[in-house]
Amino acid sequence: MVKLEKFSDIFDRAAERKGGAKALGLLMPQSLEADEIGQYSDAQLLSAMSKQVFQSGFVWRVVENKWPAYEEAFFNFEPFKVLMLSPDQIQQRASDATLIRHQKKTQSIVDNAYMVQQISAEHGSFAEFIANWPEEDITGLWQALKKKGSRLGGNTGPYFLRTIGKDTFLLTNDVKSYLTATKVVDAGFTSQTALRQAQSAFNHWQQESGLSLAQISRIISLGVGDNRV
Repeated sequence: MVKLEKFSDIFDRAAERKGGAKALGLLMPQSLEADEIGQYSDAQLLSAMSKQVFQSGFVWRVVENKWPAYEEAFFNFEPFKVLMLSPDQIQQRASDATLIRHQKKTQSIVDNAYMVQQISAEHGSFAEFIANWPEEDITGLWQALKKKGSRLGGNTGPYFLRTIGKDTFLLTNDVKSYLTATKVVDAGFTSQTALRQAQSAFNHWQQESGLSLAQISRIISLGVGDNRV
């Protein structure tokens, strides 16, 4: 692996851009402990996951405003109830003007309900499956969600994890630009090689700094790019 930049230098660069260490600290995301994540119900996680799928490539505010209607239409996202929907009922919801007309994303709710139910049966709950996954292999969890679920590839799965408080870094455009420019990653970001390289670097910086993956990711992004946050 290429020699990594010291995280203290990454931190100082971001702090200088944001008005100091204290101001930078106010911009940090917060993660939950494993026992806190384990308290989520399968329905809560299916709802959060489904919302993230719909927000991907769409105006987040519109999805947020429509979500109460989704909760009603999909039985508060109880997986076993969602899985009882007939193909005609799914189609009706995919064409409902009070929701968002998108056949594939609507179908993904059902597909992911099946995933949640299957994993829950194997691990006690979907929340426990996520909570107990080690952060030092967080990209492995990304890949598991992508493989087992529907429309959870790219940043959708990681953003879902960040939303529920699971510690994860994000491969945003700014973070990818930094990792590429510093030659930390020398492969396409959809490849296994790139994910291993990124995970290794973040693990190193976490041990060096004592910060969470989410905080490290945010600090990197705030030290590069357009400095809009």
